[in-house]
Formats: sequence, structure tokens, C-alpha cells
Amino acid sequence: MSPIPITIVTGFLGSGKTTLILNLIPQLPKDYKLALLKNEFGDLAIDSQLASSSAISGVQELLNGCICCNLVGQLGDALDTLRHDVEPDRIIIETSGSAFPATLAMEVNRLGRESSHYALDGVIVVIDVENWQGYEDTSYTAKLQAKYTDLIVFNKWEHVSERRYEDCLDRVGDLELQVANVKSDKGRVDVAVLLGLDSAMAKKMDLKHVLDPADGHKHEHNADHQSEVEVLSVSLSARKCDERGVDLEALAEFLFSAPKDEVYRIKAIISASRPPAASDGSRADMFPEATGKIARYILNWAFGRWTFIPLRSSSGISDHQSALRMTIICARYEAEKWKKRILLDRLLKFEDAGEGDDLHIERLS
Repeated sequence: MSPIPITIVTGFLGSGKTTLILNLIPQLPKDYKLALLKNEFGDLAIDSQLASSSAISGVQELLNGCICCNLVGQLGDALDTLRHDVEPDRIIIETSGSAFPATLAMEVNRLGRESSHYALDGVIVVIDVENWQGYEDTSYTAKLQAKYTDLIVFNKWEHVSERRYEDCLDRVGDLELQVANVKSDKGRVDVAVLLGLDSAMAKKMDLKHVLDPADGHKHEHNADHQSEVEVLSVSLSARKCDERGVDLEALAEFLFSAPKDEVYRIKAIISASRPPAASDGSRADMFPEATGKIARYILNWAFGRWTFIPLRSSSGISDHQSALRMTIICARYEAEKWKKRILLDRLLKFEDAGEGDDLHIERLS
């Protein structure tokens, strides 16, 4: 069974973490099981609102302490309770505090290694631009802690001056981080940026919507709101595509080379003749029915880490015309550069070159 992806959302009290989660829910498939683990103090009205949502399958609370400190030992029990009682497709951990989530991220990684039940998908820090005064600690230790941050969401920036927003950027820069950052749209950030692609999401959402995220929401936002990301849609196709796999060495070179402050997420469904390797060197399983044949895998790359999840032939996800369907979510002004690099360096290709091979890259937004 595939591990449950875990997304950590952290930030100071009142920064807008719960609003971010509430705005995420309508973007998920209706039957997608999302569970929430939080350690807020009180906040009962919000908990009731979340629990009553059809997309929140369970809420578990850890109170009277910081989940990053004295409650970290209870994390495994709380996650196991959600896993057994709710059987979620994903767990979001929401925590208030210092916004340095290294201890929590390391604990999730430890639990994942020991049990194989969980996998850290991303660590998101929410900053209230209107009220945030910067990091109190900019020491070497703080910088090491902050390296566990994958994405910074600047919230409540609409009501402040451009100078105030630039001051926040400068204060983040004090920690010398190479970290992705986006502005929210009144507390909303696209699901494609916040969450990686998992097997449940791929199965429960239309394949085109999963891999072409810009297609489904072109007209949903205020036209005056400038997009915080740029999206590339990539396909690799040929005749008899279901009998050929992608070049895994070239793909690994591409994944290793993508800096996380330029490329935020890469999501793909690929065909491979052998199990591909994750960023930690572990290889994905191959289902028995695919032994000796081309197998299909979900690739989820998030902020420099990536995993591959095997797809069963009975998964309901099919695209026999392409050996690779990929979405690359980039920072602003980076999409054209990466499009050119992929084409010039031939980073995405079949393992055996042939006539009629077609690599198509289109910018969606």
C-alpha cells in the first residue's frame, strides 16, 4: 500500500493557515479523504467547520503544548489514529509556533522510514505580511532549521503597500534561503502548488485536469490578480508508445538539476521498463502483472525531493498515447528557460530513440 502523503502547514497564530486549508478543500475531488492534525489552542468554531466539510474526513488535536517540541513524541500515535479510523488519502498537520518546522519534519521522516505508512510531501510556512515583524532568530541554527521550509505563502498582502511586502521579502532573505514563495489570492493558493500528486488524487481526478492544472481554473480568479506561477505541460509520445519506456537516467538528471526556488513542483505519469529510483535512492515497486513489461508510475517531485508510485493496470488511469505526461510548475519568469533547457539538453526522451518520437512542451500560464 502506498504511504500516506503528509503536508505540514505552519506559521504564527492568525497568519491564515486555516483559511489556506479551507480554500484548498473545494479544489479536491469530492471523494478525496483529507484528514487534519492540529495543535491549536481552542479554535472550536474552525474545527467544527472543518470537520463538517465533506472533504475533511477526520480532525485530530494535540493540545497544551507545541507539536514541534514536547508533543512530538505523540505524533506517531495521532497519525496512527487517523490512519486506522479515517483511512485518509492525505494528512495535513497544522501547527502554530516558531515557523521553524525542522523537528516536526524530521519526526515525520523517521516515522515514514520505520513504518512505511507516511511520506512527507511538503512543508509550507504561512506569513501574515500585514503584521509579521521578521524572524527573531537569524543565527546559524535558525538557518539550518529554516532549510526544512519548502514553500512560503505570503498572506494578507493585499492591504499593505508594496514597500511593506518588500520588507517581508528582505526579512526572509536574512536567513539566506533558496525557497519557493508565492502570494496567496485572499488566502487561496492553487492545489497544484500546495500539494503533490498522489495515487488517490490521480485516480479520483480527470487525468487531463491532474496534469494540466491551468486548464481547469483559467477563469476562476480575479483578472487583476497576477499569476504567481508559470505552468508547462509536457508530453512524450510515439508509435507503439505502450511498448517503450522513458530514459530514466536523463529523467533523473533533470530532476536533480531543478533548483527548488525556480521549479516548485513536477508531477507526471511515466512509462518505464524498470523501477525508477526516488531521490533517496530507493526504487519503486513493480506490480506482478507488469513484470517483464512496461509499467506506469506516478512521479511526484516537490522542492528537490521526489518519489515514484507504481500504478496498477486496474487503477482506471490510462493514456496509451504518451509514455510521459508531465506538469512543471515554475516560479514567475522561469518557464521559458526550462522549456528551452529540456529541449536543448534532451532531458526527457525514450530510452531507445526512434523515428516519430515527439516531445511537445506547451506553456499553459
